[in-house]
Amino acid sequence: MERVDVYFSLGSNMGDREDHLETAVAMMVDAFGTRPRRVSKTLETKSWGFEGADFLNNCVMFRLTRPRSMTPAEHAQRILEQVKRIERILGRAEEAIKTREDGTREYHDRPIDIDILFYGTESINTETLTIPHPLINERDFVKIPLKEIASEEILKRNNK
Repeated sequence: MERVDVYFSLGSNMGDREDHLETAVAMMVDAFGTRPRRVSKTLETKSWGFEGADFLNNCVMFRLTRPRSMTPAEHAQRILEQVKRIERILGRAEEAIKTREDGTREYHDRPIDIDILFYGTESINTETLTIPHPLINERDFVKIPLKEIASEEILKRNNK
C-alpha cells in the first residue's frame, strides 16, 4: 500500500452553495474512508467560461492509500468515478455537459463540481483523466485556495 496526497478543487453556484461544498466533502470522507488532511478557506468568484451565478470554491487534500494491485492511473480513475458519483447524487447532470464544435467544453451552472488537481507527483493522461489538471494556471478560483493548502513540491510542480 502506498500513501498518496490527492488534491481536489470543489465549486458550486446553484442552490445552497455552502451546503453543497460541505456535503461533498462529507461524502468524500465516506467514499475514501478518511478525513481531509487540508481544507482551504472558501472563495467566492465570478463564473468562469460562461455567464452564470457566482461560485463558492475551495480546495481539499486527502491522503489516500493506493492498493498495491492498482497502478496510479487505475487508482486515480477509481477516485474520479467516486467523485463523479458524488456530483450526480448532489444534482449534477452529466447530460447537461456539452461540447462545442471546436471540441472545447461548454460550461454551465451546477450544484457541485469536483476536479482532481493532483495525484501525488504522478502525471496521468487517459481518455477520461488528465493529471495535473490542465487548466489550474488559468483559474484563480483554483490557484488561490490551492496555494493555501498545497505542499511546496506541488506548488513548484504547478509553476513549471
